[in-house]
Amino acid sequence: MIVGTAGHIDHGKTALLQALTGQAGDRRREERERGMTIDLGYLYAVLEPGAELTGFIDVPGHERFTHNMLAGAQGIDLVLLVVAADDGVMPQTREHLAIVELLGIPRALVAITKCDRVEPARVQAVHEQMTTLLAPGPYADAPQIALSSVTGEGVETLRQALLDAQREVHQRSTDGGFRLAIDRAFSVAGAGIVVTGTALSGQVAVGDTLVLSPLGKPVRVRGLHAQNQAADTAFAGQRVALNLSAERLALEHIHRGQWLLAEWLSAPTQRLDIDLRLLASEAKAFEHFQPVHVHLGTQDVTGRVALLEGTSVAPGGRMFAQILLNAPVQAVRDDPLILRDQSAQRTLGGGRVLDPFAPTRHRRSPERLAQLQVLATRHSLEQLLPALLANSDSGLDPRQLERQFNRSRATWVLPDDVRLIETRQGPLLFSSTRWEALKAPLLEHLARFHELEPDQMGPDRDRLRRFTATTLERPTFLRLIDDLLASGAIAASGPWLHLTSHQVRLSAEDEALWQRLQPLFEQAGFDPPWVRQLGHDEATVRLLLRKMARLGLLHQVVRDLFYTDAMIRRLAAMLLQLAGHDPVIQVAAFRDAVGLGRKRSIQILEYFDRIGLTRRMGDKRQIRLDSALVQTDDH
Repeated sequence: MIVGTAGHIDHGKTALLQALTGQAGDRRREERERGMTIDLGYLYAVLEPGAELTGFIDVPGHERFTHNMLAGAQGIDLVLLVVAADDGVMPQTREHLAIVELLGIPRALVAITKCDRVEPARVQAVHEQMTTLLAPGPYADAPQIALSSVTGEGVETLRQALLDAQREVHQRSTDGGFRLAIDRAFSVAGAGIVVTGTALSGQVAVGDTLVLSPLGKPVRVRGLHAQNQAADTAFAGQRVALNLSAERLALEHIHRGQWLLAEWLSAPTQRLDIDLRLLASEAKAFEHFQPVHVHLGTQDVTGRVALLEGTSVAPGGRMFAQILLNAPVQAVRDDPLILRDQSAQRTLGGGRVLDPFAPTRHRRSPERLAQLQVLATRHSLEQLLPALLANSDSGLDPRQLERQFNRSRATWVLPDDVRLIETRQGPLLFSSTRWEALKAPLLEHLARFHELEPDQMGPDRDRLRRFTATTLERPTFLRLIDDLLASGAIAASGPWLHLTSHQVRLSAEDEALWQRLQPLFEQAGFDPPWVRQLGHDEATVRLLLRKMARLGLLHQVVRDLFYTDAMIRRLAAMLLQLAGHDPVIQVAAFRDAVGLGRKRSIQILEYFDRIGLTRRMGDKRQIRLDSALVQTDDH
């Protein structure tokens, strides 16, 4: 069990831990000189013979060092809320209580200290103060123990209460990747760099490789201590010290606020969608895009909060919000965080992380808010997936979900209606129903395109994507097209997509003009006329010949020079015959075979390069055996 203190300055937190454990802790010289705790202190003690070792984190009570208190409060099992009998409830008593409530610390004990300095009636009055203070929150039934660290009165009662609580603390799940929020880093002679922190999830062993985030630097675990004892492994819920090694790793690279993570879990982010809660004690509403300090793990990062359901949150209110951070953080779903004001003088509220990879667009759309509503529940990934996918036309990235939920994909059991779609940029999860539903609108848009452009074979993939105005990313859209092609719902003629029932037909005028031009192409053989030589209006002829090229009846070799399909196939056959058993052909050999000049021969060969029949190799050409024209010729 890990116990953290909380409470106002000079209420006896450090003295109480000394009376309880018999240890003075690691007080710094500056702290001894000033008579106050400035930074975090760490103690370990066995509360009774045979009991498990208990870790204690002593936090500063001065308002100027609340950021240090926040770094120590993350991940503890029980908060020891200390209030002095002579002072009673003070500002940091209230603020520290608000913080641990927002962090969701599961258990609390109240220690009313300095009872040797006051009359019993005063102790009772403070007891009543605390009862009133705790009544609205989760610690309304927390035991309150009056004691004196000087005389020892009540210390054993507190010890017994801690032991009772320790028996109720269950070992945290070791599922998921290892996560440790670093709160200290120092160098040990003969060992090197050591970092400490509370393990928030997973487990780690000597020899493991972790990532120092957000630097993204791999480090190796040379040795470790768990709960202040040498060990081979450590797991979630323990105070852990790790001896690290890595190439060019220096102590100045490591500081409080960084993370040690399983390699697959590392994904720094600067956008978080959260369930925001504003403290009821706030004097005014929280405004949209208000600047804040964000405390997450042991990090303290500045940023702004974009409200997603309105322009302000009233004191005591809640709202979905997106935090835009000025530096990268590491987070998973359900991580608690605290928001303090821009000057870091006051705690405003807090919340839970819903999505550490918040979207930049459509963040206030009904579909996105519905997803956040689902994420705000306490259900598992498998339970949430159908509802998340029901509100997503673009699918969900399983690699991102792994990091969001800290669940390796190997442990997932996907619901029946969820399918994995492979795209060119990686897999996506889709509802099978939703995926199939995406096809009908696409077919409708393609039919509409044919109505608007009846003389075109169809659009290419990118033009169709623009025409549909889809929100799908390009790789996902291309996979949807592939599915439709595979099922025969649409067809492709070269790069052009079209419904299988669609046929491009020339208008009567175009047909009449082609009847006049066709003999000129047939008589010309390998040297067809240019557009300007065809004896009609150039723009009209050019438009017709390009239309026929889209139909596959002509081939545009260069601008204003077209060959019939039959002639291109004859030229391709000659090229293949020239190649024989050697797929490499000299330009001069092809020139001599077709009886054309070098310039025209190169123009034809460059066209064959473009359509994939040949590949240029200096002044030679190599036949591409995978070309459709080669396979057609073989057939």
